Amino acid sequence: MEEKYIKHKYEPIHPSKEEWPVVKLARERKEFVKKVADLSEDRILKLTGNNPDILKEELETTLYREKLRIKQNPWVVDPDDDEAFWSGVKSSLVQISTENGRQKLKKFQAYKSILNQITARYAEEIASNFKATHYKFTRSVVTYGFSRLLNAARVKGFKSIFSNQYTLQDKIQITGETDQLRDLATKGTVVMVPTHFSNLDSILIGWVISVLGLPPFIYGAGLNLFNISIFAYFMNSLGAYKVDRRKKNLMYLETLKTYSKEAIQFGCHSLFFPGGTRSRSGMIESKLKLGLLSTAIEAQRANYESGLNDITGKIFIVPVTINYHFVLEAPSLIRDHLSITGQERYYKENDEFSNSYKISKFLVKFFTKGSDISVSVGKAMDVLGNYVDVEGK
Repeated sequence: MEEKYIKHKYEPIHPSKEEWPVVKLARERKEFVKKVADLSEDRILKLTGNNPDILKEELETTLYREKLRIKQNPWVVDPDDDEAFWSGVKSSLVQISTENGRQKLKKFQAYKSILNQITARYAEEIASNFKATHYKFTRSVVTYGFSRLLNAARVKGFKSIFSNQYTLQDKIQITGETDQLRDLATKGTVVMVPTHFSNLDSILIGWVISVLGLPPFIYGAGLNLFNISIFAYFMNSLGAYKVDRRKKNLMYLETLKTYSKEAIQFGCHSLFFPGGTRSRSGMIESKLKLGLLSTAIEAQRANYESGLNDITGKIFIVPVTINYHFVLEAPSLIRDHLSITGQERYYKENDEFSNSYKISKFLVKFFTKGSDISVSVGKAMDVLGNYVDVEGK
């Protein structure tokens, strides 16, 4: 007798895509990017105490690190005018320094002008290019492709790869506080914080969000994933904004935080991996990187200060645990973990997603191994860690 599969179908909480916060943000992208650039400039000026000497030092540090990045670690996805832009910044700084007669206030204004150019460039680079039509197509492709690979996995071969015997919901079990998550997403803004074990996590969570009938979430994806055109298309379509982990300077980090904070305050549901990177030991992360997650607290405070004290201005943190039977990147992750615990002074990270061939090979291996996946949605909290009910109280 053929086994029957009963699946819970969730209706979209916002049937019209025009109601999706990420669509509203996309319509106002140009204005939003400018706002992020201007607010980032203000944040940096406050951090430097509006001191022209400190601001100059930060500009020079940023220039040095960016020139070093271009020379030592260039990526395909980097803008074509990268070198020209930073050479222009260098020329401007040299010109200001050589003008001994210029008043201190005028020098400060000149430094601010350079700062604005940099934050504007960073904001444009970080911003997502979400398109609702592309999202629908991407969702269909991911579901169709994964389902076909899943059918092949079930019979340990590819002869039934085009059959419809099984679906992703037969293989991926979604458990936990799903109803609470759906309810809260209609009342306030949700920030989802999953565990991170595999490069598949972003796509997996995107699929889960869609199955639960939630609108698209925005999330930060490593810029290295945009090196491959087809992968960049899917990332953009799924609402990803770009995070360049090569850039550690103050100006980039503040622009990135401002983008996240303003997007959450705008009402866009967001996704962060608080572990920062994939778990090397296979354990749930105990040391969290709160850089971007702290922007949820900033957004909540800004909502209260602006008078949004009702439920619509509330931000909810929802933990999510992903469990795989195994992770195919495990060999390189284990090597990294052993290098860290063994106090090795240097190790080279193995990037399994460096080209489309490796991505395809990874997916085929993953599904033909027949590993089940469990995604557990935890109970929601406010930004201070207090549990809330379905009403958000």
